[in-house]
Amino acid sequence: MSTNSVSRKQLILEIRGKAKISCDLKRHLSPRTVGSIMRSLPLEGHAHQLGKNILYFETAVDSGIERKRTDFKKGDVAYLASSGSICFFLNNVTSGKTMTPIGKLSNNIDALKDVKSGDVFCLYEETI
Repeated sequence: MSTNSVSRKQLILEIRGKAKISCDLKRHLSPRTVGSIMRSLPLEGHAHQLGKNILYFETAVDSGIERKRTDFKKGDVAYLASSGSICFFLNNVTSGKTMTPIGKLSNNIDALKDVKSGDVFCLYEETI
């Protein structure tokens, strides 16, 4: 049975050749931004690190700031409007950058600790 609903979309974040992590995008957090991301899937890009606690990849998604926050918890997923990047939080963080909350990683979060610059992130809908 699929866990997708109008308000929650289950995606896969794949670290190519290394791991797959379940990722839930939650429309109620930021409806416009999540809608833009869903229409742009699949997304792919090279992994980058922001400090020790945030991994991200740049996308062509262009959605402004929505319901902005600077405090995030381990496993949160956010959108950074200034670069069109999707960010993944390795630990609890108070960021110097304002971001749009869009979802949560639901399992295997520690696999992100093995990501190196240049690894490829792929974000796509789960197919049965």
